[in-house]
Amino acid sequence: MDKINQTFTSEFLLLGFSGYPKLEIMYFVLILVMYLVILTGNGVLIIASIFDSRLHTPMYFFLGNLSFLDICYTSSSVPSTLVSLISKKRNIPFSGCAVQMFFGFAMGSTECFLLGMMAFDRYVAICNPLRYPIIMSKVVYVLMASVSWLSGGINSIVQTSLAMQLPFCGNNVINHFTCEILAVLKLACADISLNIITMVISNMAFLVLPLIVIFFSYMFILYTILRMNSATGRRKAFSTCSAHLTVVIIFYGTIFFMYAKPKSQEFPGDDKLQTSDKLISLFYGVVTPMLNPIIYSLRNKDVKIAVKYLLNQKAIHYIKRSSGERKK
Repeated sequence: MDKINQTFTSEFLLLGFSGYPKLEIMYFVLILVMYLVILTGNGVLIIASIFDSRLHTPMYFFLGNLSFLDICYTSSSVPSTLVSLISKKRNIPFSGCAVQMFFGFAMGSTECFLLGMMAFDRYVAICNPLRYPIIMSKVVYVLMASVSWLSGGINSIVQTSLAMQLPFCGNNVINHFTCEILAVLKLACADISLNIITMVISNMAFLVLPLIVIFFSYMFILYTILRMNSATGRRKAFSTCSAHLTVVIIFYGTIFFMYAKPKSQEFPGDDKLQTSDKLISLFYGVVTPMLNPIIYSLRNKDVKIAVKYLLNQKAIHYIKRSSGERKK
């Protein structure tokens, strides 16, 4: 009888913030502005890290990867969210939901590893400065980034495949504004024990392990900084780490609320809890990628110089082109 009652779900319906229709226009404008800031800020950081030779170092290579990742992650979900807010078109095909889930999980997993790699890079730079060029050679840091992307992709393939092969029994209403994996699992009418087990393993590998690397890296960094005799040296060391540490606190503080424990056991009638989950997810999905380039730009002198240089070069090019057109 169970097999007879199970029907194939061809599409899902995303509720989003439909419970607050008067606020949807405000959400639309707010998310659109933040999305444009994400594209502009992260795009400028990527261009600066590529074209400015002063930023051709492991730290800025990882920062460029982080910016590219933020653009990919937000572009996989924000446009559809904006469309649903302005047009009330809330349905998404089954395949589209799977793609959205894949990119969301892949980008999140990859970012965890990248933040761990960046912490290790800062540890080597501050605690072993003489060996830094040898330990963090181009081959090494490119390999580190590649492992982050590959492992994040594999993890997402496993999680997405397990989630999307579950029977949904005709219940296709997702109480979320994206195809977030925890929201989708709530619709399954089958045992999700395997999904929970794999997510716990994933949490250990992609949340806890990088966090341990970050924690011990900064413990050694703090110990090294406190032993420095020069106040200038201590200030410079703190400034190179403060931006990364700020991003780590915001990222992990948000993501632990979302994925540190499976939420498939929550009561469906708890609307306040579900609304708070949506807002936390929105913060993680839009606000955090928007803050990353701002934090790194404000707290990093090299990035400031590189961005100003690029803007000046663009302004000079525009002036030359305008003067050339006038002469003609």
